[in-house]
Amino acid sequence: MRFDVITLFPELFAPFLISGVTRRAYESGLVEVRLWNPREFAEGNYRRVDDRSFGGGPGMVMMAEPLARCLEAIRAERAEAVNLRAPVVLFSPTGRALNHSGVAVWSASAGAVLICGRYEGLDQRFIDTYVDQQLSLGDFVLSGGEIPAMALLDAVARLQPGVLNDEGSHQLDSFNPALDGLLDCPHYTRPEVWREQGVPDTLLSGNHAHIERWRREQRLTLTRQHRPELVEAARKAGSLTVADEAFLRGLPANSSQHP
Repeated sequence: MRFDVITLFPELFAPFLISGVTRRAYESGLVEVRLWNPREFAEGNYRRVDDRSFGGGPGMVMMAEPLARCLEAIRAERAEAVNLRAPVVLFSPTGRALNHSGVAVWSASAGAVLICGRYEGLDQRFIDTYVDQQLSLGDFVLSGGEIPAMALLDAVARLQPGVLNDEGSHQLDSFNPALDGLLDCPHYTRPEVWREQGVPDTLLSGNHAHIERWRREQRLTLTRQHRPELVEAARKAGSLTVADEAFLRGLPANSSQHP
């Protein structure tokens, strides 16, 4: 898959693409990332890409023409047929919140053109003409779309085969359908006692059935405490067992059974 990223700050992506376990996806070409600076498609000695907003107000707005030229250059390089064009995605507070199911769709796609806005945003005429989808990381505002773009790339990369050391690792991630959309359980490692705090006895028992039930109950506990709507979603989907429901009924209201 290929992601073309339109950004005024391509240098922000350099360390990201060569660091951590997900670099395998970029180095191997499983996830190809191309960086494009719209300033290179602007006119004049100063390569201006922004201007004041009509109607007044603080801040600057990214101009439509440099962005359009940049996008057209991307499409020319990709040599796409009209009906096979990669979707154009803008990271914006007005977008739909990115979640696991959305990431899973992108991880199986052919990629997209990601636009990282800056300043007060983009000229609306460019959005109306070219943007297919808007995405958000949540109900807060960032200085630009670079961090959301990297978040999407990272989430997509780790789902590619051979990227993680253990192929099953992402199956146990929070929000994964393999866990019925619940949060992950707590994890422990050596030493067995750290600052007078021990590891739960169940994890040391060697009884795999008991361990798996303990993990399931911890997932239910943490999810009920921190993200109760996910428990309700699992219930509506019919993912909770009779044992799950009995365990949830036994939990004190608004409390967590910390191990």
